[in-house]
Amino acid sequence: MKNIAVIGAGTMGNGIAHTFAQSGFTVKLIDVSEKSLDKGMATIAGNLDRMVTKGTITEDDKMKTIRNIITYTDIKDGVVGVDLVVEAATENVELKLNIFKQLNEACSHDTILATNTSSISITQIGAVVTHPERVIGMHFMNPVPIMKLVEIIRGYNTSDEVTKSIMDLSEKLGKTPVEVNDYPGFVANRILMPMINESIETLYNGVAGVYEIDTVMKLGMAHPMGPLQLADFIGLDVCLAILNVMYEGFKNPKYAPCPLLVNMVRAGKLGVKSGEGFYDYSESRKAEKVAKQFS
Repeated sequence: MKNIAVIGAGTMGNGIAHTFAQSGFTVKLIDVSEKSLDKGMATIAGNLDRMVTKGTITEDDKMKTIRNIITYTDIKDGVVGVDLVVEAATENVELKLNIFKQLNEACSHDTILATNTSSISITQIGAVVTHPERVIGMHFMNPVPIMKLVEIIRGYNTSDEVTKSIMDLSEKLGKTPVEVNDYPGFVANRILMPMINESIETLYNGVAGVYEIDTVMKLGMAHPMGPLQLADFIGLDVCLAILNVMYEGFKNPKYAPCPLLVNMVRAGKLGVKSGEGFYDYSESRKAEKVAKQFS
C-alpha cells in the first residue's frame, strides 16, 4: 500500500496528507476548491518549516514530503490507482454519503475506503458502497502530525482483513491504533464531548467563569488544555455537530447540546478559526484573553 488519496484539504485533511507524505507514501490531496488546496499546502509547508527549525527533520526531508503530494480538484482523477482513500471532509452526514457514492463509482472494488469521521456511523457510510467490507473509520487526532492516536472503527460489515491492514498501516505512520466498534461518538468523543458540554453548562449556569473552569480542569485533573479552550480549538460547530449525532443516535438527553453552545454557533463564534469563542483570538491563537462576552 503506497498510493493514498485524501479527500478534503482542511485542518484534518492536510494533516493526514502531511503525515502519509512524510512517511514516504505518494499522496493525492483532493478538494473541490483550488483555494483550499493552496491553503492546505501552505499549512503543510509551514508545519514542515517548524519541524526543520526544531531539528526534527532536515530540509531535504521537507522537500521530499512536499514532492510526495499531488493536488486534484476532481475525485475521479484523484483516486485513479490508489490503494486507500481517506475522506476528511466536513462532519456532515449527507456530504460524506455523497462522497462515498462517488468513490463507489470511481474506485476499484479492492480499494479500501476510510473516513476520518469523529462520530458518524461507519455502517451507515458503508451502506452506500457496493462492497461495505472495505469501509472503515480512521479517526486521526488534531494536530495529525503530532498526535499518536488513531481510532480505528469497524463498521458492521468491515472485514477482519481490512481492519488488520489499516491497523498495520497506522503503525507504519508511527501512530498507535486502537480498534473500537461502531456506536455514536465511538470512544474518544463519546467521553470527551459530554465533558465539554458539561463545562459549557457549568459556564451557562453561572457556576464559574471561563478561566476558572479551565484552570480547575488543568490543575486539578492534569488536563493539558481546559475543556473550553479545547472546544475552541476543535471548533464549536464541530462540537455541536458531534453532540447532535450522539443525541440522535442514543436519544439520551445527556447528549443534548447546551443552549449556550447552540447560540454561539448560530452567532458565528466558533473558536480559534473564527477569531472568537470562549476566548478572544484576535491578537493571538493562544487562549490568553477571555472573550468579552464572558469577561
